[in-house]
Amino acid sequence: MNWVSACRLDDIEQEGVIRFDHGGRTYAVYRSPDDEVFCTDGLCSHEAIHLADGLVMDYEIECPKHSGAFDYRTGTPRRPPACKSLNTYQAKIEAGEVLLAIPA
Repeated sequence: MNWVSACRLDDIEQEGVIRFDHGGRTYAVYRSPDDEVFCTDGLCSHEAIHLADGLVMDYEIECPKHSGAFDYRTGTPRRPPACKSLNTYQAKIEAGEVLLAIPA
């Protein structure tokens, strides 16, 4: 497993999201209301819009363009027009750093 440092936990607001670019790909990194971290593809599966510009609430990310929504814990679409799941990636916190398991 290739663990990559994405940011500090304090860089993400509770119920927030940030964009993380690595290896030519874009990811979205989320902080839940109970300070867990999660990671999905950074672009909406509907029209490749950056999800980090969207609204995070109740374990969902809402795409800023067409208001489709996904459960960021599983990548599952929750509201149309989103219909294809986002890929998810393992995320953890070590010594205040957010680490992501990014494919090599």
